[in-house]
Amino acid sequence: MHISLVVTTFNRPQELLLVLKSIERQKLIPTEVIIADDGSDDLTKKVISNYCEESKLQIIHSFQENLGFRAAESRNKAVAKSSCEFIILIDGDMILHPEFVKDHVKNARKGCFIQGSRVLLTELETQNAIKKGRLSFNFFSKGINNRLNSIKSNYLSKFFSVKKNHLNGIKSCNMSFFLKDFIGVNGFNNEFRGWGREDSEFVVRLMNNNINRISLKFAAVQFHLWHNESSRKALSENNNLLQKAIDKKLNWCDKGFAEFYEDNN
Repeated sequence: MHISLVVTTFNRPQELLLVLKSIERQKLIPTEVIIADDGSDDLTKKVISNYCEESKLQIIHSFQENLGFRAAESRNKAVAKSSCEFIILIDGDMILHPEFVKDHVKNARKGCFIQGSRVLLTELETQNAIKKGRLSFNFFSKGINNRLNSIKSNYLSKFFSVKKNHLNGIKSCNMSFFLKDFIGVNGFNNEFRGWGREDSEFVVRLMNNNINRISLKFAAVQFHLWHNESSRKALSENNNLLQKAIDKKLNWCDKGFAEFYEDNN
């Protein structure tokens, strides 16, 4: 199966560099890595350019102008550049366990999308990781929160990974789906501006289109590098967009992926 790993980023070049290095350590290397850049400055562009010269990864830099937080639109533009049938989404501050990509692909099912979880690193441990270039963490590592999520076990995953449709724990920093299912709901809703709920609203439309959720446990492990929280000032408006999708049982958004897909095909 051909796999696109889409990495969202905005002005965190040191963290992005660690993430890219963790992708190169994957036991199953993705077909392509598409960096969904929401308007980063020249330092990030330089990091990506330099890494492309040294890496064997097939890297595509999808860039949009910095007009504020537009993660939904940035992801749509990135996925429009994909040449693959299966999409994995992560954020540019997630260090991946070596079997992360393999776990997503192994658990892929027709008519389903996958939601994974994350392990939170403390501020101090994040600083140490960046300074030392650290890529390996586990259950016994210092400086991690929600420690249970750091357990990687194929055996436990069989028993604790479940199919259940709900919005609890929806995060696009650890999610995968088939491209045809993404196209079927017109991707993310470009009306979302500012932090929050664009991923939940997308999932509502997937589930309303009979694409069911698989919640992975003890698999697809990733470690989240600490950072200050984004502004929540757009959250009220974004909550309204989410509630509209729930109340009207929407399975499509008018302003979504289609315009970028048509531009690239």
